[in-house]
Amino acid sequence: MAGFNSTLKIFSHPVPVWVVLLVCTELALGAFSLYVGVYIRFGGDQALIAESIPGPLYPRALIFGVMIVIGMLAMGLYQVRQEPRLSSNLGRIVVGVALGALASTIIYYLLPFTFTGRGAFALSLLSALLLVCICRYIYFAFADSSLFKSRVLVIGAGKQASTIARLVTNDDRQGFTIVGYIHTGREEISAECAGKIISPDRLVDYVVSETVNEIVVAMDNRRDCFPSRELLDCRLTGFEITNVTSFVEREAGKVSLEVISDGWIIFSDGFRRGPIHIVLERIFDIFASLLLLVVISPIMVVSAIILWLESFGREPIFYRQERVGYKGGCFDLLKFRSMRVNAEADGTARWAASDDPRVTPIGGIIRRFRIDELPQIINILRGDMSFVGPRPERPQFVEMLCEQIPYYNERHSVKPGLAGWAQLAYSYGASIDDARHKLQYDLYYIKNHSVILDLFILLQTLDVVVWGRGSRMETHASQPPSQHESQQA
Repeated sequence: MAGFNSTLKIFSHPVPVWVVLLVCTELALGAFSLYVGVYIRFGGDQALIAESIPGPLYPRALIFGVMIVIGMLAMGLYQVRQEPRLSSNLGRIVVGVALGALASTIIYYLLPFTFTGRGAFALSLLSALLLVCICRYIYFAFADSSLFKSRVLVIGAGKQASTIARLVTNDDRQGFTIVGYIHTGREEISAECAGKIISPDRLVDYVVSETVNEIVVAMDNRRDCFPSRELLDCRLTGFEITNVTSFVEREAGKVSLEVISDGWIIFSDGFRRGPIHIVLERIFDIFASLLLLVVISPIMVVSAIILWLESFGREPIFYRQERVGYKGGCFDLLKFRSMRVNAEADGTARWAASDDPRVTPIGGIIRRFRIDELPQIINILRGDMSFVGPRPERPQFVEMLCEQIPYYNERHSVKPGLAGWAQLAYSYGASIDDARHKLQYDLYYIKNHSVILDLFILLQTLDVVVWGRGSRMETHASQPPSQHESQQA
């Protein structure tokens, strides 16, 4: 018998089933809302509709629905990490629908034959907002239901198994529930697993009777008492069997440092970057950075003027700071100055902190909305960085972190980026432990690097910019722990 899987593979990336269902539902509701808007606008008069809007409605409806979903995606509304309440997400829903409407408007101007008229479009927009809110209200009511959660049995109860236990005990909703932990061998039972230890007489009978969907092998030492015969029986019966590393990677979007080894990295499927991919990525970086510089140049000019006025021209507008980049090479990272001059006059590099006293009043504003990062587009154009990748760190911190965190230097196997998977997935941090956690997400990105993942990260970075989430002014942000300023330009 095949077990229920809480995730689906889409473009080689695991996507939770609830995300797929939610996307399909809201796409359908977005498309339906266009029909509603047109029907209300023309009073249901089919002859008047045919005269006013020549051609079929479904292509227009499909475009509108897709744009609504993209807008919702940009606001992070398909992430696991969100408050399961409509009131907490209403602002993002409104902005997401508005972004979808804006994208639809651009398409309508580029392809005039797809337009339905301003009145019908406005009514469609209101209908979409109402329907999406109703959909989200129903979804949040069943967000923690076991309906779409797989039942997981863990073989092991020690250190590796505790990695899975911690996924369940955090505040995020997970796509699985733990049936129990089977203690094997001489491993010490971890505190996280102690409450659900089980000892079934026959494994295959137990997984059938308890409707287990997946078995995860998380033994600290497989040389002792590895249940190969029992697992073989389960596998031939049709049950999914997964190792702990792959399970955590799939469910948490990270590569756990607690369970990986050199051998796993060498033989795992991933960590591939062919020459064609590198060339195409560079071409994209050049054209996108040139286009973006043209689009955001007014923002950069206004920011430069305000920064100049803040100090009446006595302090520099930009600053350069040495960072570690691709293959360990160093480069000068560019930013708008947001800290006072000589913020590290004693020569000691410091972790940036929430409410950092070194930050100027204007600096706090531009940091919150990531405006201080805009000059890094020049770094991308020069080839120092890419649009997506691990955030670059200072040499002083890299040296220290490489000594204390295994595989930390592997994050330099790709170019550093303006946006990154770790920035979306992990909250604000300013410590070695935070750097360790963020490395796990960086390794996931490096292993699963693809154009689709890059586009997903870039799109969701808009959520960070709009809401200021991830700035160093917030304690719940998603920003690398070493965004500092010392060397003034």
